[in-house]
Amino acid sequence: MSADEHLGRAEELLVRLEKARDELERLADQEPDAERAVEVLQELAELAKQVEQELSRARREAEAEE
Repeated sequence: MSADEHLGRAEELLVRLEKARDELERLADQEPDAERAVEVLQELAELAKQVEQELSRARREAEAEE
């Protein structure tokens, strides 16, 4: 994959991360559902990890293209 493709993937993951964050905010405003909140937090952590990996790959690809 090219650096641009990795950046595109990271942007897609950030959209998913934002949706999960919004869901967590909605959960906080409603009657507490601790189990679902934990699931969303785990999803946020995994998405953040994937974003970081894609950005690292994009950086390596960009450096290799120079």
